[in-house]
Amino acid sequence: MKTLLKLDELASLLLAVLVFVHLPYAWWWLPALFLVPDLSMLGYLAGPRLGAWCYNLAHHKLLALALGAAGYLLGQPALLLAGVVMLFHSSFDRLLGYGLKHEAGFQHTHLGRVGQPAA
Repeated sequence: MKTLLKLDELASLLLAVLVFVHLPYAWWWLPALFLVPDLSMLGYLAGPRLGAWCYNLAHHKLLALALGAAGYLLGQPALLLAGVVMLFHSSFDRLLGYGLKHEAGFQHTHLGRVGQPAA
């Protein structure tokens, strides 16, 4: 199952790259914006509950797809870029085993505890 989940994330990551190459931006925009979704970790300064909520919002694939679709439908490449960056970043994180966060703390994710193999 772990391999299947990783293949799913890899497919999402490659989809993000495929969409990105058709956008009117230089290649370096994707790596330059890669860590922007992690700014949501600043929410942890206000506590684990708000931190988890902010982090999960910035790493939620449905939001990434909604932003991308809105950007496409509205003819707004910057909005589409935001969705692509979110999808790329979230997929990459999950490939490495970093999932959506629980309120119990940053190390507790929907994929298990960070740094420990999934059961």
